Amino acid sequence: MKSTNYQVNDDELLEAHTHIWKHTFNFITSMSLKCAIELGIPDIIYKHGQPMTLPKLLSILPINPKKSDSVYRLMRNLVHSGFFTQQQVPNLTGDSTREDGYVLTSASYLLLKDNPFHVSPFSLMILDTNLMAPWQSKSTWLQNDDPTPYYTAHSKSLWELAGDEPRVNKVFNDAMASDSHFVGAMMIKKSRSVFEGLKSLVDVGGGTGTLANVIAQEFPNIECIVLDLPHVLVDSKDFNNLKYVSGDMFNEIPSANAVLLKWILHDWNDEECVRILKRCKEAVSSYHGNGGKVIVIDMVMGNKNGLEAIAGSSHDDQVQLLFDMVMMTLTKGKERNEKEWSSLFSCAGFSHYKIYPILGARSVIEVYP
Repeated sequence: MKSTNYQVNDDELLEAHTHIWKHTFNFITSMSLKCAIELGIPDIIYKHGQPMTLPKLLSILPINPKKSDSVYRLMRNLVHSGFFTQQQVPNLTGDSTREDGYVLTSASYLLLKDNPFHVSPFSLMILDTNLMAPWQSKSTWLQNDDPTPYYTAHSKSLWELAGDEPRVNKVFNDAMASDSHFVGAMMIKKSRSVFEGLKSLVDVGGGTGTLANVIAQEFPNIECIVLDLPHVLVDSKDFNNLKYVSGDMFNEIPSANAVLLKWILHDWNDEECVRILKRCKEAVSSYHGNGGKVIVIDMVMGNKNGLEAIAGSSHDDQVQLLFDMVMMTLTKGKERNEKEWSSLFSCAGFSHYKIYPILGARSVIEVYP
């Protein structure tokens, strides 16, 4: 081996080797989580009503009996990763020995199908083969002229493929609906004032209308509109103070007291974001009522301390870094820091904004004409 000036002792070398292994194999935890969701393991344990032993779990799971040991090894990994934990339960034979039973953690509670805040559809979307393929094309994409690694893998953008393939469209819409229900509930609890006093609101790119529905029910005096592409709204129907409008946010957004952009702008490059924001400004400025604002729900990189996320920092910062890689791989967008957001708002003609870091890794930004 050619000598270098970089010297490490044996312990440092072994630690570095383990570090590389850890991150090389990180995908295994993700795929183990996907397997558990697909088998319905969180729901099975929850319905059992008490710590569930491995034999009891095996008796319910629809698996080949010859692969029982593989389930034990799967669960061992998921316990280590914090998705389940174990508690001792009395042995059913009546003797004094005790067995370990699996119980849910706060994370696996969020995977339950009947939990109104469940995140399983979002996890299944990210881990779907359709969205995993572009990661294999990243180095190729960096050397070609394709707009995204997703395009390199599929020869279409994510939005084009969702429009062409009903399965991809459903997986994406289910994931966004799941996340929107969670975000809507958190906003009602943590930032209700954002919606108070509004007369009308357009949820741009609002999908099947989950978030707009939460707002419409909580604020019956707000006329809510969901704007999205025709293939997204194919089965949507108006009701009460919620209606659906097919359209393209790059061309026109219906006039309203407020425009809501949840997880929209991070999908697009700066030039496209400015175009969208200009349409938003036109929509709120042309409304006949008083005031007007744009409500952005997106990440603000480093919003906890004003610094860029760095290695070893909080979970929120780590998630922001990972999401930025997701945006690079699946779309032409990015996660932005406050300076970058400020530049977009200024270029689109807005006068000022306020940031509320109240949604974990994401923030609510109120933007004013």
